[in-house]
Amino acid sequence: MAQAGTRVLTAHIPLPLAEKVDLMAERLERSRGWIMKQALSAWLDQEEERERLTREALGDVDAGRVIDHQAVQAWADSLSTDEPLPVPR
Repeated sequence: MAQAGTRVLTAHIPLPLAEKVDLMAERLERSRGWIMKQALSAWLDQEEERERLTREALGDVDAGRVIDHQAVQAWADSLSTDEPLPVPR
């Protein structure tokens, strides 16, 4: 029975992954459900941050805050020389 304020989600998990979840749950002395909630929360946080960073980067492009690719390439190529170029700005 689901707790108040929760909903059951069902997913078919490949056996090797399910076995890893079982082993982790046993090692941490937690339930599989707890492990799955932690994993899902971490993934959602990661995807939200990726989306935020993408929007921020697109805003920089729209505002013209970019560095020319050739300047970056020349700087990167210079790093293995005795006189590296300054970081492009």
